[in-house]
This record gives sequence, structure tokens and C-alpha cells, in this order.
Amino acid sequence: MAVRTGSRSAGANSVQSRDGRASEAWRPVVTADLGRVPAGVDRVVVVVSADPLQPDAVFTRAPLLSVTQPGTPAMSFAAPDFTSGETVVVLAELYRRDGGWKIRAVGQGYASGLAGLATDYGVDVEPEPAPTPAPPRSEGRRNPASAGPEVDLSKVERLAPGLLSPARQAGKALVDRDIANRRAAVYLILDHDRHMEELYESFAVQAFAERVLALSATLDDDGTVPVIFSSGGEPFLEEIRLDNHRGRIGRLHTQVDWGWGNVADAMRRAVGHYQESGAADPAFVVTQVGDEPWDKSEVRSLLQNTASLGVFWLFVGFGRGKLAFYKNLNASASATFTNVAFYDASKNPGSVPDERFYAGLVDAFAVWLRG
Repeated sequence: MAVRTGSRSAGANSVQSRDGRASEAWRPVVTADLGRVPAGVDRVVVVVSADPLQPDAVFTRAPLLSVTQPGTPAMSFAAPDFTSGETVVVLAELYRRDGGWKIRAVGQGYASGLAGLATDYGVDVEPEPAPTPAPPRSEGRRNPASAGPEVDLSKVERLAPGLLSPARQAGKALVDRDIANRRAAVYLILDHDRHMEELYESFAVQAFAERVLALSATLDDDGTVPVIFSSGGEPFLEEIRLDNHRGRIGRLHTQVDWGWGNVADAMRRAVGHYQESGAADPAFVVTQVGDEPWDKSEVRSLLQNTASLGVFWLFVGFGRGKLAFYKNLNASASATFTNVAFYDASKNPGSVPDERFYAGLVDAFAVWLRG
């Protein structure tokens, strides 16, 4: 298998300095003889790095990734452009799955260089001396006398500029519903049923998670969303952050076996994490569901038992299966789930405009929060 990187157009995808100077376009090739990879190695990461000897060298346009393998059609992928001073880029990962190898395009950049890459892959590195902090910017600061804390999107602009537009739209949705100054700890539960495999591989789940992260930036300024994968085994909890979100879901989900969407266990894990955190703000748990749960009675019991804990559950229908259980949770007159709502994001939420998407996410939550 050969992995090749190169330009999308003449002069593009080269490493550039901050003043716009670009080196000659390059087309390196990495060939992987997977049959010789030791059995104990389950992942091979293809990384490119700017020349550390070239001052201020950063990536601007993402390299074009091409993958060729004898007997199969060539594949190509170009990540979104880099705008945050990234010096290291993970282009792709080769990983073992079901006795064979698969490849996933990633496109995750790191402004923190090889140290940031190593940390994200679980390698301990010695911390560098802390730089002298820059003077705080005064632009856009809220008048201290104003009521309620301000959502500071400068962190989004600095760490994840690609999420700035959806974060602004999410903030507008909160303003329109009169909860702009309210805060909540946002959680994300993702269905890891086998029928979701295509949606993970097509980056649809990644895009969905990024939009939830953008919402979190307007409700909780720590720039982090705990992510729980719901599968047949023990729920897998990690996090997605403003500074590591690109390709993050794709990397994490390969560490989780496909299962049967054990939603109740994932919900319990979210509640446990929330309670252990000692957070004073309520929890907003966005639970992506792709099919009916097999543990319906447990789900109902959890919804009832968490009503007094400050936990709001939003079930987001996104997948190929039936969702009648979630759609009908509050359909009857005798329904008592005041802390529950359902939003049908369609089989392709990426096609839903930001304004409508965030309205669907926060409408019922806003009513509950104001009550």
C-alpha cells in the first residue's frame, strides 16, 4: 500500500512561513508492507512535520492524500485548510480491524508540534518551559458591570477557527431563547452499533461531534466535551477538545468494538462522570441514537431517576434504524420525562443548516433550563 501526499494545485500544500513564503511543492510517498508489521502493532500513523530549522514554518493548505493498493481503485482525500499555525499534521492511520487492515484519512494538525502529537497518542513528553504570557487582549471584553458571564469565542478563534461560524450560530440560538448567560456541562454519547460503521467511516459522526463541540463552547468555555461510545461492552469514555477535534472521533472509535448500542450503560457513565466532577451547572447530555434500544426499561428508569439531578437528556436521531421509542417518550399525556427531548437530525445531519440544527438541539433544553 502506498500513501502519497502532494499539491491540490500548483504551489499549494507546501510548507509556508507566516509571511507567506512557500517552499517548493512536495510529493513524498510512504509505502507500507503490512504483512511485515509485528502482530503487537495495531496502528501505523502517517505524519508530516514542518522543517523545525525553518523559522516560523507552518502548514496552510492541507496536503492532498492519495492511497494506492494493487488491485483496488486509488483514493484521495484533502483535509480542510490549516489556519492555526500547525507544524505537524497526521495525514492518515492504518489500523487493524477484523483480521485485516483499513485506512482512515485524518487531517489533524498540531500547533504544539511533535510534543502535542505525542501527548495525543499517549506518549509522555517532558514539558517545555512556559513562554512569557502575552498581554491580554482588550477587544471584545464585556463590561464588568454587565449581567452574567460572557461566552468568549476568542478561544474558539485561536484553537479551532473552523468551528467559529457554527459556534456563533449556536450562540445566536441561545440568545434567541433567552439563555445566553446560562451555563451547562455538555456531554456527548455516540452509538457504536455495527450499523453505524458507514457513518463513522464517512466522517458524518465526526462532523456531528464537531457541531456539538461548537455548542459546548457557548455553554461551557473549557473547550472540552466528554464523549462516551455506546457499544455492547463497557462504555468507552474519552473527550474531544477545541485543540484536538480534527479527526478525533475517527481515531477514538477504532478503540471500541462494535456492539448493540447499550444506551443505558452509557447514560450511567455520563451521570457518574457528571456527579464526580462536582459541577454546579446542569448537565446537557446529547445522546446520538441510531436505532431502538434493547434495554428500554433501563433507559426509562434512568430518565426518571435523573430528573432531580440537574441532567437534561436530548436524544438525537441520526442513523439508519428505527427510533420510535425515543420519538414517543413524551408523546403520551401521562409522560413524566420533563428532562427529556428528541430531535430528529435526519440520516445526514451535515446537510441540516446550522441555524436549524442548533434550534433542534437547544429548543427543549432552553424551556427546561428556564423552568
